[in-house]
Amino acid sequence: MLISTESARSNSADTRLACTLAAAAGALNTAAFEIVGFFSANMTGNVSLLSDHLAKANLGPGLFFLSIVLLFIAGSMCSTLIINAGHRRNIRTIYAFVILIEGSALIALGVIENHFPPQSPGVVLIMSLSFLMGLQNAVVTRISNARVRTTHISGTATDIGIELAMLFEVLRRKASPKEAPLYLSRLRLHCLTLLSFLAGGIAGIGLYRLLSYDFLLPVGFGLICLALNAIFTKPAKQQGAMI
Repeated sequence: MLISTESARSNSADTRLACTLAAAAGALNTAAFEIVGFFSANMTGNVSLLSDHLAKANLGPGLFFLSIVLLFIAGSMCSTLIINAGHRRNIRTIYAFVILIEGSALIALGVIENHFPPQSPGVVLIMSLSFLMGLQNAVVTRISNARVRTTHISGTATDIGIELAMLFEVLRRKASPKEAPLYLSRLRLHCLTLLSFLAGGIAGIGLYRLLSYDFLLPVGFGLICLALNAIFTKPAKQQGAMI
């Protein structure tokens, strides 16, 4: 699910990718909210807070929210540059490599926050997670050709509404019944993404209350395992040749 790209991807691969990474993003976002009171990947909310502080001439808080937005963009930019470099070198596992970077960074962040705490641990956490959520979101967007989002749910909720409307049009015979399986498949993908984000969020709160900042370690370890599985799994054609 971290190898095939765009039109070569199956709906099953998109679903597994969406559920796994949405659960991780949900855990990181809700735990970050528990710690600092706002989300690391909700750029709509962060830009709104930025505009609010700028309108009130609160330059300090305004600069802080601006930095969060810029770090999310920087994470997406870095991810894209790595992926582009991998494509030029025909590295088929480049998407998995970026997720490996994310998982390793989460483990390093967990160790730093819990065992070598900075002066403003919550600030370092939210800024680091904003960068990593941008990194992850670019991976999922590129590999799925924008069919999947995992770090935020606004677009996913919109897609659920669109697919429900299209199915309603089929029932009203305003759209072709032949398209119903496609609408149902997309609806299932988006609903599972939303539910995975929700489940990840619940788990993230539980892990933070149990482990404090060490909650980042199991999330990071899970992403590393996901990436390594993709990196060391032989392509289907090569596996078939070995049988």
